[in-house]
Amino acid sequence: MSVRNDIFSMIKEYETIIIHRHQRPDPDALGSQVGLAEILRASFPEKNIYQVGGPVEGLEFLALMEDIADSVYQGALVIVTDTANSPRVSDTRYATGAKLIKIDHHPNDEPYGDLVWVNTQASSCSEMIMDFYLEFQDELVMSDNAARLLYAGIVGDTGRFLYPATTSHTLEVAAKLRNYNFDATGLNRELEQISMSVAKLAGSVYQNLEVDTDGAGKVIISQDMLTEYGITDAETAAVVPLPGTIDEVLAWGLFVQQPEGYYRVRLRSKGPVINEIAKRHHGGGHPLASGANAKDMTEVQAIYEEIQQACQEFIKRKES
Repeated sequence: MSVRNDIFSMIKEYETIIIHRHQRPDPDALGSQVGLAEILRASFPEKNIYQVGGPVEGLEFLALMEDIADSVYQGALVIVTDTANSPRVSDTRYATGAKLIKIDHHPNDEPYGDLVWVNTQASSCSEMIMDFYLEFQDELVMSDNAARLLYAGIVGDTGRFLYPATTSHTLEVAAKLRNYNFDATGLNRELEQISMSVAKLAGSVYQNLEVDTDGAGKVIISQDMLTEYGITDAETAAVVPLPGTIDEVLAWGLFVQQPEGYYRVRLRSKGPVINEIAKRHHGGGHPLASGANAKDMTEVQAIYEEIQQACQEFIKRKES
């Protein structure tokens, strides 16, 4: 029996199911979390299904979270989607349920939970939830809103089908979701659009981008810059891909200073593997898209030097 069968059996067994995702959610975190919740609500109207995790930071057009009492976790099944490491789970109460399931597409560095389903070949966790639905579609119901959420998650994590994780299966799954009744054009517009303040920050990112001769890039966004443009850390996610639009850039890091003084690090790459760098600095993720943390500018510089080394080694392998 596959782990998916085990997960479905456990879902059918429990009357209360609470679904979590990672802190600072992106479209895939919300898409997989609430998309699954919507499927289960439509399929099992007699069950109590909750989505929790606090603020959604600018993605309210996708979904909102629910506030529930601690007592709801007693005897409940908890499912965590799109979260590789347990410290990143939003709302620490996830560990207080009767059983815990992990569903994720990141490298399985921390296999927490009673059941673990990880597929690193999937473009997104939302793609995995759609696969789960398709496997048990004789017993599950896909709602239009669930389809909208899963589609948003796939679009978000594939960079609108531009990233290498996009496969023919990804496109097939997305095509099936598009058959449901939701405004895909409007959804894509909401995922794409940015505020004027973020647009101004984008100009600053290009202006302050540092790139070495091997294509290693670095951008530092200070608290003063965030204050100047009137934006939050969450809004800086929109500018992370920008260095990659420059042909000379091979891999890069965006370092956003936090109010406490440390730096949130977003790493991206067109080829060099950068998730091992992230793991060495309190983070993790995909080979070409990861996150980490730097306690100060000394660690920022250390991470940048590791990006430089990764670019150098990647170029040498291609030339040999």
